[in-house]
Amino acid sequence: MRSSNHLIGMVNFLTFLLSIPILGGGIWLSSRANSTDCLRFLQWPLIVIGISIMVVSLAGFAGACYRNKFLMWLYLVAMLLIIAALIGFIIFAYAVTDKGSGRTVLNRGYLDYYLQDYSGWLKDRVSDDGYWGKISSCIRDSGACRKIGRNFNGAPESADMFFQRSLSPVESGCCKPPSDCGYAYGNETFWTQGGGLVGANPDCMLWNNEQSMLCYQCSACKAGVLGSLKKSWRKVSVINIVVLIILVIFYVIAYAAYRNVKRIDNDEPAGEARMTKSHPSHFHL
Repeated sequence: MRSSNHLIGMVNFLTFLLSIPILGGGIWLSSRANSTDCLRFLQWPLIVIGISIMVVSLAGFAGACYRNKFLMWLYLVAMLLIIAALIGFIIFAYAVTDKGSGRTVLNRGYLDYYLQDYSGWLKDRVSDDGYWGKISSCIRDSGACRKIGRNFNGAPESADMFFQRSLSPVESGCCKPPSDCGYAYGNETFWTQGGGLVGANPDCMLWNNEQSMLCYQCSACKAGVLGSLKKSWRKVSVINIVVLIILVIFYVIAYAAYRNVKRIDNDEPAGEARMTKSHPSHFHL
């Protein structure tokens, strides 16, 4: 029994450590929610799951140390629910970010983003006028567009240098007009119509060189936010899948050890109890 308790205690300790990357992923999403992605509710399920794993693991560890079968049982039940919640979150994250990506642009290092390339619940959430007002204000206040400016020897970068840059989805969608508008480059956030006609893209008329306006009301900006969310969620989901696989392995080990503890407590020698019950002795004195 002691060896089984030690095994359960070790599994609980390792499970506690596994909660750290999940909690870290939630905190990372939270930091991006305040600066880049600007969608503030997505990180909370991960943070709650991470904290729950920590608390449940501590309860299971205490149960193993003090040989409290109720705490061990509670650990197994609660951890099963947490694993189910983590599976649900991973499926949800992949489902809502399944469609949509940036489009390549000829002779450009960055991608352009179009709202019609995305669909589903997350697109509707971001596109909602009331919600978008908060998101666009967050992007503007974060200074994302102000930070893309570069100087070389006191002079701003040239058009050719800018065109070869790899911009983030938010920078590409919110800080410059779409490439098909035909605007001429002045600097990173200042563009003029040039000699050609403005493209048919509705965003072309929404572009404004005023630094508080830019393309914050453009569909391209909303698409850029969706593209940024997709990248963030996919990175976190990869970590969550690895943690989930290890959690399931640890859960199976802990369940087997718990069954062994119960068998020993019931004085059922391994491999004999079931045989005795299925083939009772008929010998009587």
